[in-house]
Order: sequence, then C-alpha cells, then structure tokens
Amino acid sequence: MSEQHIQTEQTGNILTIRLNRPDQMNAFTIQMGEDLIAELDRADQDDTVRAIIFTGNGSAFCAGMDLSSEGNVFGLDETVDPNSPEMERNRDVGGILTLRMFRMKKPLIGAINGASVGVGSTMQLPMDVRIGTDRSRFGFVFSQRGVSLESCASWFLPRLVGLPKALEWSFSGKVFGAEEALSGGLISEIVEGEKLLDRANEIAESFIGNTSAMSVAINRQLLWRMMGADHPMEAHKLESRTMYHTSTRDGKEGVMSFLEKRPPEFADKISNGAPSGFDWSEEPEWS
Repeated sequence: MSEQHIQTEQTGNILTIRLNRPDQMNAFTIQMGEDLIAELDRADQDDTVRAIIFTGNGSAFCAGMDLSSEGNVFGLDETVDPNSPEMERNRDVGGILTLRMFRMKKPLIGAINGASVGVGSTMQLPMDVRIGTDRSRFGFVFSQRGVSLESCASWFLPRLVGLPKALEWSFSGKVFGAEEALSGGLISEIVEGEKLLDRANEIAESFIGNTSAMSVAINRQLLWRMMGADHPMEAHKLESRTMYHTSTRDGKEGVMSFLEKRPPEFADKISNGAPSGFDWSEEPEWS
C-alpha cells in the first residue's frame, strides 16, 4: 500500500488536515502537494466544512522538501526549456498549492506543532491564522540550499511581515524560533504544546459561530485580493457588488436577528455560487 501523505478528520464544521510522514518529519513530497490540493478542492465544495486546520503528525510540522528523491528533488523536469511555452507544465508544486489556498472560500488556520522550514514555512503563508508552540521552528532556508524562494513566498511573505523582515529571513536562510516568528508577525500567538489544537479549534469556532458562510468567504477573498490593488476604487467596485448580493440574502436575516435579539439562521451556501461579477475562482493565466 502506498504511503498516506495526509490524514483528514472532520468534527462538526471543522476539517483538520494532518501532514502524515512523521518518520520523515513530514517532509514534503509531490504526492503530498497533490493530495493537499485535492482535499482543498473537495472541502471548498462541501458546505459542511466551514474552517480548515493544518497541523503535522509527530514532532514536526514539515521539515521542508524531501531531498532524498531521485532526479530533480523539487519535481521539475530538467529537459524543459525554461523559455518555451512548455514551462507552464513545469511549475513549482508548492506554488500551485499556495495559489489554491489563496482561492479558498474557507478560513485556513495553521497549528504549527514543531519544525517547519523551506516549503514547510512557505505553505503557511496563505493561511489566515498561524499559531505555534515553544517547539515551533521556522526557516526560509532557500539561500542555504542554493535555490530561490518558492510557493509564491516572494508575494506573500513581505505582505505578512514587511519587506525588511522578509529580506532578512530570506537572505540569511536562518532557522528561528516561535518568539522571533511572533515578534516578526509570522504567527499570532504561542500556546502550550498540548493546547495547540484546542486553541486552533477555538479560533475556528470563532469564525463559524453566528457568522454567514457566504460573508466569510467573500470577506476572505476581498481582503487577500485587495492587498495588490492599485487604488481603493478597485475595492469599492467589488464591495458594491458583494454588498448587493449579501444584503439581499443573508443580510436580511442578519438584520432581522439583530432587531429580534436572537441568533441568526443564515441560509446562503457557498455551493450557491459567487455574487454576480465576482469570480472567486479566477486566476490569471500563465504567460
């Protein structure tokens, strides 16, 4: 039987995805990346999933790319001319994964239980919340391996921690602890190891209770997308469309529940589709 690179478990409306190569410190493989993408595709279509938690089995979160594989250890075809149109099929799998995370309509929470370096750190960047323990370790170690940043880290990292910190961490390639990650803005809090998943579930529940799944999905996409907008008018145009959509659906229930002093009963489902003119699955073409 082939190795099961991830494990999944759903409790209520919360899906937990565990990286599952504990004997290899959950080292990342092409198969792991493909399995994660397939699971995210499934979860995005499942209205019962409202939030997703990522963690690792064993002592590590993810010790980076598995460097023991044969050939190009990053899964790239070295026979492809990098200047040819064929390069589109020779993409960094970590980047394909983080682009899929970027398009998600459900909140993503990283419960970083131990070492996470290389792709183990870059795959966290599109997550909406990252928390760690005193055993958590992080490292954008690419300069020490002689390769470039990947997984769209050059876009995500400076937006999360600022350009000076992103430059420092990516130039040095050093591995650093949870306190530095917290002070640098990479994680939002440090909790005791045995309480890590409880806290992650607590955060997930805070995103689910008394909230509209549609509102959360749209707000997630608005905030992530608008970080790259040239002018606030771009936000105004999208928000006008999404406000019309939400105010004529779950917004009516939200107002009535407030006036009637009762919990809301939101009914608009993600599977109903995006608001008109707001394609949340849109991704620019490779060129």
